[in-house]
Amino acid sequence: MPTSLSKMTATASPPACANRQVLTVEQMRAAEQALIDKGRSVESLMDTAGRGAADWVWRLSGGRAVTVLCGPGNNGGDGYVLAEAIRKRGGQVRVIAATDAKTAAARNARSLFGGEVLGPAADVHGEVFVDCLFGSGLSRPLTEEHSAILCRLAAAHDQCVAIDLPSGVEADSGALLGEDLPRYDLTVALGAWKRAHFSMPAVARLGERRLVEIGVGTIADAGRVIECPAIEPPASDAHKYSRGLLAVVGGAMPGAALLAARAAQRAGAGYVKLFADHADAVPHDLVLASGPLSDVLSDDRNRAVLVGPGLGRDATALERLITALADDVATVLDADALAILGARLVARREAPIVATPHEGELAMLEKTFGLAGEGTKPDRALALARTSGMIIVAKGPDTMVAAPDGRIAFASPASSWLSVAGTGDVLAGVIASRLATGSDAFAAACAGVWLHGEAARRCGAAFTAGDLANAVRDALESGLA
Repeated sequence: MPTSLSKMTATASPPACANRQVLTVEQMRAAEQALIDKGRSVESLMDTAGRGAADWVWRLSGGRAVTVLCGPGNNGGDGYVLAEAIRKRGGQVRVIAATDAKTAAARNARSLFGGEVLGPAADVHGEVFVDCLFGSGLSRPLTEEHSAILCRLAAAHDQCVAIDLPSGVEADSGALLGEDLPRYDLTVALGAWKRAHFSMPAVARLGERRLVEIGVGTIADAGRVIECPAIEPPASDAHKYSRGLLAVVGGAMPGAALLAARAAQRAGAGYVKLFADHADAVPHDLVLASGPLSDVLSDDRNRAVLVGPGLGRDATALERLITALADDVATVLDADALAILGARLVARREAPIVATPHEGELAMLEKTFGLAGEGTKPDRALALARTSGMIIVAKGPDTMVAAPDGRIAFASPASSWLSVAGTGDVLAGVIASRLATGSDAFAAACAGVWLHGEAARRCGAAFTAGDLANAVRDALESGLA
């Protein structure tokens, strides 16, 4: 019976990972070269990576037979090291060489493997298949021959492991460089995370993800993984205004703004005020304001404003957006606000703006700011952030946060049960709440994304947006310092 990843990790905790960087292929090559310049050999780096990957394969296999497919480059060399490490532990391991080793390090690793190396036509069935055909440098589709070998072996085994990245995945974009590529139970990243480890469509095929460290140092301009935020509890002399007053601007559909306000109340702000012409079933602990919006936003105690959920797209909605942006405090723009936003409305703003577009809204904003919308999703998010001056939360199954100064952070995949109406309103409310507490805009956006994902995890299956909003408080407790 296959060993589950959940059981494997329950009995063997992942190694401590200080390296939370997310690198492009170019950055990874530069990082490896920096290690070599300091005296590490390619062979020693390969040995560290291969042995580290072997630890995870060993845990998953539980003593069952392992088949390793090795390619011509250094990813194949990692596979030979991995196979030898398992063989020395007494494991049953078979190696299939898709082709001859082409690099000196890969040839050396093959020469050190003490077992039999089978040819690409070998008819092998078993329990655990390890893909070391190609790693993160692949930029073109697999040949028909390589694709056939990969898919045949994956189908002939109970579980599949990819080393660094699945063969046929483009590392910087997460694009699939072929059709009908296998799905994996585990992907073991080597040296550092790559953008594909957090980007669709690749991330849907990776299974569990683990990282093997090889000593990579800090890389300038590297992305990073969004982590659990460190949240300070209120000071002993705190009051509702010192904790942050957030104004939520409603519109044609007040339910969406109400949902965002409920989430914001549970994410740390001390005072949440909802502006709406009318709203049903408003909780007693939520202040409902009416009258001229300019009066609501003229309160000097406002620390943040959220506008967009349920706003509408008519003339009244545009007037409210203009009024909200005239109050030069930290602002979150979501949903309808993104559809009616004009570039000139944010051109002279000094206070930070966080925009939370999904894919369709991202494309609309690119047109608004005169961008072609080309490149990978991280590239597009960064280009929009630089051009607009806004923090961009490019949300979806592969959410990432980009800043005008070039910073970018990647969220780990969240529950697919988030694909239900209203969860975007909850995210906007959480981010706005963190802004109201005084957090830096980029930090607030990252914290909001993490809390949103953690709340979803705690909700389990088939939850509503209301359930998600209620779960934000428990998620917040995870980050309390």
